[in-house]
Amino acid sequence: MNNYLEKLEYNKILNKLSNYAITYLGKKQCLKLLPSNNKTEVQDMLKETEEAVNIIYRNSTPPIDDIADNTINLKTIESYGTLSIKSILELNNILNISKNLKEYFYADHINNDDFIYLTNIFSKLYSNSSITEKVTNSIIDENTIDDNASKDLSSIRKKQKNIEQDIKSKLNSYLHSSRYSKYIQENVVTLRNDRYVIPVKEESRSQIKGFVHDISSSGSTVFIEPISVFELNNELANLKIEENLEIERILQNLSKLFYPYVEELKTDIECIAELDFIFAKAKYSRNIKGITPIISDNKEIILKNAKHPLLDQNTAIPISLELGKNFSTLVITGPNTGGKTVTLKTIGILTAMACSGLNIPASEKTSIYVFDKIFADIGDDQSISDSLSTFSSHMKNIVDIVNNSTENSLILVDELGSGTDPLEGASLAISILDYFKTSGALTVATTHYQELKKYALITNGFENASVEFDINTLSPTYHLLIGVPGKSNAFEISKKLGLSENIINNAKSNLNKKDVDFEELLKNIYDNKSKIENEKRKISQELDKVSNLRKSLERDNSKLLEQEKSIINNAKIEARNILLNAKEEANEIISKMNNFSNSNSELNNLRNQLNRNIKSISITPSAEKSSIQSLDLKDIKPNTEVFITTFGQNAIVLSNVSKSNEVQVQIGSMKMNINIKFLEKVKNSNKKTSSTSSYNSVSKTRTAKSEINVIGLNVEDAIFVVDKFLDDSYLAKLQTVRIVHGKGTGKLREGIQKFLKTHSHVKSFRIGAYGEGEMGVTVVELK
Repeated sequence: MNNYLEKLEYNKILNKLSNYAITYLGKKQCLKLLPSNNKTEVQDMLKETEEAVNIIYRNSTPPIDDIADNTINLKTIESYGTLSIKSILELNNILNISKNLKEYFYADHINNDDFIYLTNIFSKLYSNSSITEKVTNSIIDENTIDDNASKDLSSIRKKQKNIEQDIKSKLNSYLHSSRYSKYIQENVVTLRNDRYVIPVKEESRSQIKGFVHDISSSGSTVFIEPISVFELNNELANLKIEENLEIERILQNLSKLFYPYVEELKTDIECIAELDFIFAKAKYSRNIKGITPIISDNKEIILKNAKHPLLDQNTAIPISLELGKNFSTLVITGPNTGGKTVTLKTIGILTAMACSGLNIPASEKTSIYVFDKIFADIGDDQSISDSLSTFSSHMKNIVDIVNNSTENSLILVDELGSGTDPLEGASLAISILDYFKTSGALTVATTHYQELKKYALITNGFENASVEFDINTLSPTYHLLIGVPGKSNAFEISKKLGLSENIINNAKSNLNKKDVDFEELLKNIYDNKSKIENEKRKISQELDKVSNLRKSLERDNSKLLEQEKSIINNAKIEARNILLNAKEEANEIISKMNNFSNSNSELNNLRNQLNRNIKSISITPSAEKSSIQSLDLKDIKPNTEVFITTFGQNAIVLSNVSKSNEVQVQIGSMKMNINIKFLEKVKNSNKKTSSTSSYNSVSKTRTAKSEINVIGLNVEDAIFVVDKFLDDSYLAKLQTVRIVHGKGTGKLREGIQKFLKTHSHVKSFRIGAYGEGEMGVTVVELK
């Protein structure tokens, strides 16, 4: 099987795939990937790839980092041993990667129900923040333990620094002393055998009492530890021993943290490797602009605009075919270098990729059948050492295919029957293809034999195909033409290359009439088919343009609708602001009317001002059309209760409709003229309840409630309700009222309190005290 995959260059696909993996384990999985012959397994692998592609588009690439080979580390903690600093960091890296991957997958904007297969892997990841924090706080890098890893280590290192400072201070006194400086080779304090020394000239070594620890390579310098620092160096050496013992104890304690989690770490490593492999497939899919193929229940391959994955995807010419639907054997003919072998490899490699769980470069609705085996005889396997000719090597492969293929196999054969006598080779090729067809296998073969073209024309289950060739440029176009046998174009190519016409005409005369007639027939069929295919491509391009234009128009239309909606919404907001301003002004006038209740002239002036202001407002509140209850002229009579849209209040009609379409109405104790277009029927009103209206009844005003509950409303609706409530409370001359908004997220409370800051009736407000509702209630003091 692997031998046949190599002929399809499947190994090159795996090498490209492995470049997208990050961990060494992920790369291993990529390189050992093989096609499966189990349909369920193939569908699962493709679903994993599809989910990985989708989540990358939603959430970028996952935070997978490279990991070390932790085999020895795991064995060490399994035997309760002590890990090195590097080993602890390597295991801690596993926990960190697992933590980052879980945060990536379980982000708020990711719906895990959309990723069933990936959830199965991500859910197995184990992380331990207490271990990772402890390791991070204890280790700086793979060579250094942090001073704060333990109190004892911190204390030891402080002592070391103090002693080192003392040693350096004493040694510097030698270097800068007028007595000893002339004996010093170089003004520097250095280390030899972990002890601080100074470089002394060899001829002056007896002038400084101490121990010689080293001599320079030239012999001109000796490194002496003066007696005065001997004890300090000893003390420093002892502290070094204590430090190493303490570090060993710290590493032992850190190692113990991992002892209970050996299996979890093993699972993490497996999951990280698996995710690395799956996301490598996804990243490779994006690179080749791949799609997830349909796995067909029927034994057929349907390729839509498929491209060979190893070719440049921007320039490769796509092919389309349906193998197994109307025919089981496809015979591709045409000249050399015409693209026949590329077509053969494209069919094979895309099938192998799909059965390996890889997306393929093709259009949607491409479908692949899961074959039990894929056979390919492509290329020349002739061997001098084995004394195999081209024909023998091909035939050796054919024998193996015949012996091992089944009805569920895909067979790809390049230049079937070549390398021997043309008549015998053609006859043998027909017999072999007929055998494969009878066995039920799907077969694609390339050939030059005219006999195979003829056989495919007249035999059920066979179909001819050719790869288009431009005779003018002497180059293939790589467009696959199904149903048309290819021409060899030998005479045309030879003529184009400058071969004498006499020779070409003589060659043509050597052909018998049947061959000439057949070639002429093929030429006509080929030319017509080629013309039709070119027209189809042009039509397809025009259809794509029309489709893009339609999508563009739909986008423009959608944009216009959005703009229209935005304009309407802005108009409604503006209208509402106008009404609120008018209402504020009305409230102010009402307040003044209350203050000037003993002066009729003052009241009349204010009432006239209010009427003038109302007439200047030309916008009605935005309300749903379904809620409008318009009034007929016959319904507007004195003593009729109506709803005034500009005030959002009920009123009593006092007069008949005037010529200017106005009536006099009374709101509470106020009387005014208003246009009838601002009047509507009273909703859910009757004679018994009209007298209790909160807006036009004095008795209602006297019994106004001192508390309102707006829990469950959004901020905008709540403000509208609170505004009316404050008006009622103010008219009722209440001193203090309560607004119950609940605690919740606090947004409703903040919105209401922001509104209260600018309200004309509000003197002050505060959060409810203990027993008043606390944060869930705002207590308002009115002016």
